[in-house]
Amino acid sequence: MRIKRHAMFAVILTVSATACGSDDATESTDTVTPGAVTTEAPSDSDPDVTSTPTASGGLSLVATDLGDIVVDDSGFTIYSFQPDLQGESTCYDQCEATWPVVNEVSAVGDGLDASLLGTTTRTDGSVQATYNDWPLYYFANDSSAGDRNGQGSGAAWYVLDAAGDPVIG
Repeated sequence: MRIKRHAMFAVILTVSATACGSDDATESTDTVTPGAVTTEAPSDSDPDVTSTPTASGGLSLVATDLGDIVVDDSGFTIYSFQPDLQGESTCYDQCEATWPVVNEVSAVGDGLDASLLGTTTRTDGSVQATYNDWPLYYFANDSSAGDRNGQGSGAAWYVLDAAGDPVIG
């Protein structure tokens, strides 16, 4: 059953993937292949997926094979979205379901610059945390602290280094 569910999920994703940040929700520029990072949020009824947090008390650095990257105080990876261009968030609707916003950061740990911490106001009036002016996101398919399943997704989603720059590669 587990294999069938994953295979069916991959087929559904291949057929229905949409590009995050597009003004036209029916237009897709991402190519999704079976086994690749998914672009759909997990369902609450899926017992194999735990939900990622939607707010963070603080940010810190963790050493990885990509170098030191920014995580929240629970160890969940933080991502940037290239179309945001270090400014306002462009991720809404289905994109936001897959890439939940980090809406609160109260402090930064060693190796991070508190002066780079900020916020941006989303079109719905909610506040999203920023670091080095990049709006911050989680990836819904990172089910455990330390997961980096969203890295490089759609050639648009990247983890951040200590300076708040996307780690592309």
